[in-house]
Amino acid sequence: MTLHVAKILSIQVGKPASVDSPPLNHQVEKRSWITGFLKQPVAGLIHLRRLNFDGDGQADGIHHGGPDKAVCVYSHDHYAFWMNEYNVDFPLGAFGENLTLTGLAESDVCVGDVWEMGTAKTEVSQPRQPCWKLSRWCNINDLAVRVQQTGKTGWYLRVLAEGTVEAGMPIRLIKRPHPDWSIAAANTLMHDEQDDLLSAGRLLRIPALSESWRQTLLRRTHKQAQPSFEQRLFGTVTPTDTTGS
Repeated sequence: MTLHVAKILSIQVGKPASVDSPPLNHQVEKRSWITGFLKQPVAGLIHLRRLNFDGDGQADGIHHGGPDKAVCVYSHDHYAFWMNEYNVDFPLGAFGENLTLTGLAESDVCVGDVWEMGTAKTEVSQPRQPCWKLSRWCNINDLAVRVQQTGKTGWYLRVLAEGTVEAGMPIRLIKRPHPDWSIAAANTLMHDEQDDLLSAGRLLRIPALSESWRQTLLRRTHKQAQPSFEQRLFGTVTPTDTTGS
């Protein structure tokens, strides 16, 4: 089955490099910083490997990249919204994505979806959580926050089978084991419904969920399951008897 009329509009790759960008928040001096946002469109077939496309890389290996975040995806369907929001002509790849797609948005894609693109096979692992570098790269101070607030975040793919991909190719959905967990629903749970431990537990049961999201949700559920000091002090929660008597 196909994903609507979804196809790859553009593929961008680039290695981390040091750049000088315009200052934000009325900073007096420009400062050099390392970023992987220096991605350029690729023409022709490109090999997608387990960790990334040939020629691609991430500056922050702790929070970006790795098997769960091998490919960053963003919908070109959002570009008109951002151009209207900021009166800026965003070029393809402006959001740091490897794949710019048409015909898909966060409500159309689910965690655990398996896609065929060219000869490669990929799996949706989590929504993207934009960091400060997006704002700095585009010189728009609140862009990363607005991306999260609007839910127009994009998402990540892990590579199940390496292969070659090319801009213009269609995307084929070959498996959707978790139709209740769209990227939009996962975003809502993570950012807006942090007290919903039941839903957090449901999302945690999805094997395809990335390890970083898994750890965040596990910390959240563990923290909320523990009675606070005030609850114990004022007797609203009875501490568990661990003496064995």
